[in-house]
Amino acid sequence: MEFSGKKIIITGGARGLGKQYAVDLKKLGAEPYVLNLHQEHIDNLTREFGIPGSIVNVGNEKDVESFFETYVSKYGAPDVVINNAGITADALLVKKKGDEITKFSFANWQKVIDVNLTGVFLFGREAAYHMIKNGVKGVIINISSISRAGNLGQTNYSATKSAVDAMTVVWAKELSKFGIRVGAIAPGYINTEMCAMIRQEVLDKIRQNIPVGRLGEREEISRAVQFIISCDFFTGRVLEVDGGMRI
Repeated sequence: MEFSGKKIIITGGARGLGKQYAVDLKKLGAEPYVLNLHQEHIDNLTREFGIPGSIVNVGNEKDVESFFETYVSKYGAPDVVINNAGITADALLVKKKGDEITKFSFANWQKVIDVNLTGVFLFGREAAYHMIKNGVKGVIINISSISRAGNLGQTNYSATKSAVDAMTVVWAKELSKFGIRVGAIAPGYINTEMCAMIRQEVLDKIRQNIPVGRLGEREEISRAVQFIISCDFFTGRVLEVDGGMRI
């Protein structure tokens, strides 16, 4: 697929990796549209780069359906949808400190599931529906993570990312007859706002376990996104971009 004139929806697209995808794809001639929960971030992106966007709760079925109906009526069916929105709420399954034992919060389990898994499902489903309805041979890209293999303190996050990988393969098999490709990217530790929240001593230990000796940069994951869009032979696979690190 060529980039010029292609309509691309990016969830979580007004900051971090999503913003990088949007800016880079616009430079290549595409027409990105970002979704975010904060209007201020969307306004900043629009003002600086001329990239439009709107607020959508990716985990709410009615919100997602309504967004797609509005978007398609104005712009037409998307050529590419990038499921980038994701959150973390880390904790041990059970933690013991002295005589006190605490359990993983169900609320934190559910909110990560809602965004990272349900959100990907809803956007993938609606994207496929409108692509098929309008005869668009499009691409769906799901953003996974190195944590898909299981990471300490990330029961919820790891579960969502491994599930996203499985959905990627299922969708690629189901949608191939419509000319729709589905791929995923599993980034390692990338220099973003989310990584900046990690304590410095922990981050230093992480760097020591990355064979290339550093965190990844946003541009490097953005180039992986561009590869999946442009390579018509890529589907049903997860592209690992992690500096050689394994969890």
